[in-house]
Amino acid sequence: MFILNRRTLAIAALALTAAAPAHAIDLERSTTVAAPPAKVWQTIGDFCGIGNWHPAVEKCTPSEMDGKKVRLLSLKGGGAIKEEQLSRDDKVMSYTYTILESPLPVSDYKSTLSVAPDGQGSKVTWTGNFNAKGAPDTVAKDAIQGIYDSGLKAIADKSK
Repeated sequence: MFILNRRTLAIAALALTAAAPAHAIDLERSTTVAAPPAKVWQTIGDFCGIGNWHPAVEKCTPSEMDGKKVRLLSLKGGGAIKEEQLSRDDKVMSYTYTILESPLPVSDYKSTLSVAPDGQGSKVTWTGNFNAKGAPDTVAKDAIQGIYDSGLKAIADKSK
């Protein structure tokens, strides 16, 4: 009887875990850049300017949808990501966007790219909040972290 109860509890716990909503993944990456914030923002502040600095982006095509800025990122090696700018503050030097369509293993993606003074230079921070989609959390997190890290490295290199 004890074994049956233990087994029943284990099955019930597994069922509850499977039915529980996924927890969002939070990710923050940053880098220090040896350039003034205004210069860095000039490089990365244009929503479709990502096509000029991110190594994974072949081309960025801007458009508008319902009065909001949208960008279509054509990726090197194929594939595309469609993103919408949710908010922007040039004075604070940040913008927030969401992914509308993507081959990435994420859903409910929201991200902010920002620049702030840091000593003689700048600190560029890229934050994201998302759920894994069709893949384990670690795979989704690694995919987004790779995008952030390669982008931040390119920003630092371009701002030298």
